Amino acid sequence: MRINYIVMGLVLALGASLGVAAETKAEPVAPRPNIVYVMADQWRAQATGYAGDPNVKTPNLDRLATQGINMANAVSGCPVCTPYRGTLFTGQHPLTTGLFINDVPLNPKGATLGETFRSAGYATAYIGKWHVNGGGRKAYIPPERRFGFETFKVLECTHDYNKSHYYDGNDRTLRTWDGYDAIAQTHAAIDCIKNRKPDQPFLLMLSWGAPHDPYGGAPQKYRDMYSAGQIKVRPNVPAESANAVRCLLANYYAHCTAMDDCMGELITALDQEGLAENTILVFTADHGDMLKSQNQIHKQRPWEESIRVPFLIRYPAKLGHTGKSLDGMFETADIMPTLLGLSGLSIPGSVEGKDFSKYLLGQGTDPSGGAAVIASYQPMTDWLTDAGGEYRGLRTPRYTYAKKLDGPWLLFDNEKDPYQLTNLIAKPEAAEVQKQLDDELTRRLNERGDQFLPGAEYLKKWGYRPMEKWGYRPNPRPRAAQKERIP
Repeated sequence: MRINYIVMGLVLALGASLGVAAETKAEPVAPRPNIVYVMADQWRAQATGYAGDPNVKTPNLDRLATQGINMANAVSGCPVCTPYRGTLFTGQHPLTTGLFINDVPLNPKGATLGETFRSAGYATAYIGKWHVNGGGRKAYIPPERRFGFETFKVLECTHDYNKSHYYDGNDRTLRTWDGYDAIAQTHAAIDCIKNRKPDQPFLLMLSWGAPHDPYGGAPQKYRDMYSAGQIKVRPNVPAESANAVRCLLANYYAHCTAMDDCMGELITALDQEGLAENTILVFTADHGDMLKSQNQIHKQRPWEESIRVPFLIRYPAKLGHTGKSLDGMFETADIMPTLLGLSGLSIPGSVEGKDFSKYLLGQGTDPSGGAAVIASYQPMTDWLTDAGGEYRGLRTPRYTYAKKLDGPWLLFDNEKDPYQLTNLIAKPEAAEVQKQLDDELTRRLNERGDQFLPGAEYLKKWGYRPMEKWGYRPNPRPRAAQKERIP
């Protein structure tokens, strides 16, 4: 009898404990954030209203800057189209990917951005300019060369922004965007957002071709907003070029404002779909544009207008609703690990960039160590012919330092000299700073295994040969495409 009472007591106690457990509510699991990543081509950091440009009209980006984080020192470490994209997709530096020049194929060493998010259950989509296939700028891109992106409305590369071409998924028919392609591509992106699968997070990447030269071609309504005679040029533009530059800038800014309106449509779509709170929204660019500052054109140069890019990131659920500016030195290789970190996903061991997510969340310091590496591994086209060349350098919150193969070349105090008009190389008053920067650059290059060789050595290593028109390509053909790693 005593044993039966004991057993009964145990049963009642167990039942009570189960009842309590049933009433205890589990902590809700936060849903994975969506990611909408928007990048323009050759949009320099200085060309927005929130950055202080007195000419350009970017009301939507200016508003976005009040809602998220402005990475004020975002740097394109190798400011060229293909190198940027190779690093964006892999989190690896150009000498690791082999994409240190344009129009060569990405053959990843490790999981890519699209593959990593897709493996985590994300729907993935890419729309616009691709430029990492290396098989010709109008060539069809097969599924195994899409690196994890399911929805795929892409052309390798074009700079004809009106009725430009693209391929839609596995259809080998060359299609045509209706009208100005940035607008049509934005509408395609909005369709992806509206037609998403319920309860499945998504990674959507939208890559515009403008405002890359040729600068004309924006819709007339945007060109009508700018009068060349009223454009103010930067103080580092030579006086004899000022009038011509005003004309270029009027057209450049017309593209910027057209795409600013596209950003406004995207933001509205996220609001209407109830997605804004839990979506990581990024606006950035692959590199800048000199536009005759320092009497230079285009990109690949080490000056501010070339290396610095806009980078706005809004994620209200985790980053809050109030805009702020951070001065951490944020490089291209840091983008992939930071997006993964903010999404709560593991970062592949192949990634070489740094995870800035804790820094963005206010839980840590700038992981860059106070500097970003800048480089030209092999000069191309106009940089090859305009007394350019290979360089390595550092951009810190205050200084820009660069050296060529034959020694120190440029040193600017960007705090005292924001337009980089005075080169401090070999100036006695800057000797100590120059040495510190040179020592730190040497340390960082050693850390990356960068021997700072002539570009011809890297061309030989990767089997690249010159092309008549665009620069370089593999010799004799792209490496065999790897099989897609995502089922």
